Amino acid sequence: MHKLTQTRRDFLKTIGLGVATLALPGHLKAAGPKGSRPNIILIMADDLGYSDIGCYGGEIKTPNLDALAAGGTRFTQFYNCAKCSPTRATLLTGQYDQAVGVRNMEHGATFAEVLRSAGYRTIISGKWHQKPLPTTRGFDRYYGLADGCCNYWNPGIEARPGEGKPGRKRQSPRRWAIEGEAIMGYTPEEKDFYTTDAFADYAIARLEEYKNESKPFLLYLPQTAPHYPLHAWPEDIAKYRGKYKIGWDKLRRRRYERQIEIGMFDPKYAMSPRDEGVPNWESLSEVQKDKADLKMAVYAAMVDRMDQAIGRVFKKVKQIGRWDNTLVLFLADNGGCPETPDTTPDIPPGPVEGYRCLGPPWANASNSPYRKFKSTDYEGGNCTPFIAYWPGVIKPGGKTGQVGHIIDIMPTFMEMAGAAYPETINGRKIKPFAGKSLLPIFKGKQRRGHDVLYWQFGKAKAVRAGKWKLVSLGNSGWELYDLEKDRTELHNLASQHPEKVDQMAALWEAWWKNYRE
Repeated sequence: MHKLTQTRRDFLKTIGLGVATLALPGHLKAAGPKGSRPNIILIMADDLGYSDIGCYGGEIKTPNLDALAAGGTRFTQFYNCAKCSPTRATLLTGQYDQAVGVRNMEHGATFAEVLRSAGYRTIISGKWHQKPLPTTRGFDRYYGLADGCCNYWNPGIEARPGEGKPGRKRQSPRRWAIEGEAIMGYTPEEKDFYTTDAFADYAIARLEEYKNESKPFLLYLPQTAPHYPLHAWPEDIAKYRGKYKIGWDKLRRRRYERQIEIGMFDPKYAMSPRDEGVPNWESLSEVQKDKADLKMAVYAAMVDRMDQAIGRVFKKVKQIGRWDNTLVLFLADNGGCPETPDTTPDIPPGPVEGYRCLGPPWANASNSPYRKFKSTDYEGGNCTPFIAYWPGVIKPGGKTGQVGHIIDIMPTFMEMAGAAYPETINGRKIKPFAGKSLLPIFKGKQRRGHDVLYWQFGKAKAVRAGKWKLVSLGNSGWELYDLEKDRTELHNLASQHPEKVDQMAALWEAWWKNYRE
């Protein structure tokens, strides 16, 4: 009892120190080259595995993201919340989603609200997944999916002339939005509509519209790709068809070896074994292998097309003369997705009529070299690729093992913009942000990171303090891992260090109680 009380006291002391520093960012000067405030592009992929893009060991063609990494820096220990909505609420507010409201963020300010008050033009194009529309939470302009997932070819319910009925996960329509207007069941007129392309088109149009403004811009590009359903252009699928008949076992090994080769993973860490729910590739029939190959080919095509769309946006930023003073960040909302709501099992992945998912075997490969998936707090669920590029500030070709978390994005933006976090919104007192600026890391310095990081979603929970990570899923007990020696979480040390388990479990319980009060 005494141990828990002491931990709780120390925890509250830490929170108090965090509150005491709240006013500091408002007094900082802008952090861009020569003191100018940078433009910001924040790109978030959806359900992207740790090893899916080229610069993190993948074979999928992602030249634009790879070039971004070559000109900037990559993180090897950057964390999300392992699930779509919690990650977005946390990313947008700089607070744990438990503190602000996972679907409404009513107890926190968004980075758009903070930056717009500091003079930024704020634009979002893509997936929102929150109840209030972006235009009510600090964004000047919005186009995209305000829901969780949708048909890439036709987000609506009705078929367009000459097409089949769009494959869907459920009968109720998905919410789309254009500016401040929500549309339940959006069926675009364009026959060549594809969400990933449409998001880029809208972003490019807004960049053109505001190109002569003197104010800096914030462009938030939360992708739906490569979240299911598996939909992709035939020409993109053709690039990868047949390449995945090597199977998920060999693919995982190749990605792991590639990560070591490019310096993104230390060979002292073993690759995790195939997930216990995934069959040996060689146990499949030739027909099963061909169907599996098609699934992964479509998924790869979706990642490929996302990179193409990102490249088009980058080209526009360069064309309007803003590239040299723009910070670009790329990350994912969680790890590869094992969910299987295949509502059209007789229709192959790819076309508008289908609604197919990647499933655990390939998701396991996407998360190489880590264990587990989205919705868990193992590294495969909550450790994301994170690329930062900023000419004149971030040195090219860097890699860092410093630990970061999406709660750090808000204070980073604040420090760069010289902006302050509000104490109230619409007369309602809000909670302070929990993150720490990443700017020292961007400048090549050693940052004093978080003493403790926390996770919770559904029956998944975790806490990380220094090298130690305590994690639990479902009804299983706490598992303890030493991440300095065991990044792939293969050796549970809970029985060897029961005192560490008690200490960290008490930290988690105190945090959880604090946010539930």
